[in-house]
Amino acid sequence: MPSLLDGKTAVILGVANKWSLAYAIAQAFRREGARLVLTYAGERQKLTVEELGAELEADRILPCDVQKDEEITALAENLKQGGVKVDTLVHSVAFANRDDLSRPFVETSRAGYALAQDVSAYSLIAVSRALAPLMPSTGGSIITLTYLGSTRVFQNYNVMGIAKAALEAIVRYLASDLGPSSIRVNAISAGAVKTTSFRGVRDSGRILEGVPRLAPFRRNTDPAEVADSAVFLASDLGRGLTGNILYVDAGFHIMGLAAAEDAK
Repeated sequence: MPSLLDGKTAVILGVANKWSLAYAIAQAFRREGARLVLTYAGERQKLTVEELGAELEADRILPCDVQKDEEITALAENLKQGGVKVDTLVHSVAFANRDDLSRPFVETSRAGYALAQDVSAYSLIAVSRALAPLMPSTGGSIITLTYLGSTRVFQNYNVMGIAKAALEAIVRYLASDLGPSSIRVNAISAGAVKTTSFRGVRDSGRILEGVPRLAPFRRNTDPAEVADSAVFLASDLGRGLTGNILYVDAGFHIMGLAAAEDAK
């Protein structure tokens, strides 16, 4: 049976370490035959991503700080000059100041709000604009990562929840803009996973402990499940989907208060 991503090239932003969802996605893409292009933001990340890229047999490892338009432009130009066609873009980038994830949301600073929106939401617009022209005439797939905190209140998720809400709206608008070029834009709303970024949310352990009591599957999300869902969206099997938020969270998103209390 042929691999699902044979002959395809995927640009993956956000492979920060072995615990990141982007790393799990990169592993699954490589397993399915994709060529990988990984990016890093700044010299502090460079060595780590180069080591991970070597393990993943990535074709290219390139700089791309999503807060710098010149680096996004340089990424696209580097790929264009190398004759690289981008079949899939995976956007797994998010950031907020730690203080804004630990104090009351009402105390969010203007600068902290702008930072979270810039890195976590606007960056999807910027990289999509730069890389969409490199996608084949037959189309491509853009995938981003979101979380249920976009529509539900999770204590201390705060400004990141607002950024994820914006990100999901961006998915819909990009899907409309890029649809005529047969480019699909979707998001995976992954359940809570013990990533470095999630641990940055104060008391995040309470969410990880609580979900198995309430979710229909009675467990937390496996990163491999998120990765396999990304494979589906990147492959021809997902050719009919765009503008969607795909929940991969052990079913937690369907639960209401009464049902949750009954599950205890």
